[in-house]
Amino acid sequence: MSRRMRKRYLAFKVVSEQPVSKGDVADAVWNAVLRLFGEYGASQANLALIEYDQEKSWGIIRCSHRAVEMVRASIASVTEINEKPVAIHVLRVSGTLKALKRKVSL
Repeated sequence: MSRRMRKRYLAFKVVSEQPVSKGDVADAVWNAVLRLFGEYGASQANLALIEYDQEKSWGIIRCSHRAVEMVRASIASVTEINEKPVAIHVLRVSGTLKALKRKVSL
């Protein structure tokens, strides 16, 4: 019995003194999920960095609808990237990319 996985999209903003690359953001969030919830939790999250604008420091992460709170907690736990202080704030969560972009006006 295969059910379609319901997805959620999280818009986030990176606050740091220096620009942070897409790869560094993806690694930081992925490592935070692993650190807090282990490999099983990370596998359940089904994480993917959909978009990231380094100039404006915002992006969109996709995850499983069941893992939204887990991913939010992981994102909030990121305090540094490349040994530089950083904060990542979740701006909005939505079930579709179109609605998310409309709500956040990215």
